[in-house]
Amino acid sequence: MLQFESAATLSHETESHTCCAKPIQLERRHMEHEDHRHPECHDQHGRGHDAVSLSRTAVMATLHCLTGCSIGEVLGMVIGTALGWTNWPTVALAVTLAFLFGYGMTLWPLRRAGITWGTALGLAFASDTLSMTTMEFVDNAIMLAIPGAMEAGLPDPLFWGSLVVSLVLAGAAAFPVNRWLIARGKGHALVHAHHAH
Repeated sequence: MLQFESAATLSHETESHTCCAKPIQLERRHMEHEDHRHPECHDQHGRGHDAVSLSRTAVMATLHCLTGCSIGEVLGMVIGTALGWTNWPTVALAVTLAFLFGYGMTLWPLRRAGITWGTALGLAFASDTLSMTTMEFVDNAIMLAIPGAMEAGLPDPLFWGSLVVSLVLAGAAAFPVNRWLIARGKGHALVHAHHAH
């Protein structure tokens, strides 16, 4: 009887120790798993955050260029159409004004920050030229491709609808260009770096 009680007590104690050990082992295993997982998780989170930040910067750069280009483009198209010019003089005026306003959108804040004309012009040309060239090429190609868009008068919805569509598609085409430039420390990354100093 005594042997049976001793065996039962020993069995109970063993179960008790095993039972208590399970949470400790599980906790230890969980911690080890967490330790292995965290660096990878942080790396992935970091890469994801960098990609989102890069895309956000590229969107802002594209909107910045698109604003200046749109002002110049609309003015050029309106003036050329109002004066009854043919397609190519109108496109030439629109492109010229688009570049002037586009560069102006970058020059204005740089000059207000006290940056010299030479440095500001260099930054504007380096940051905006490729983006605006892409926008202008796509924008004017679409305007020329839409039948009757360039010949439509200012009151005609075809003129304004075509212009809006062409500008939206031009911005979409410029976004990957800006993203590629910024990822390599070029384009608007130069302007942002200059503001940081």
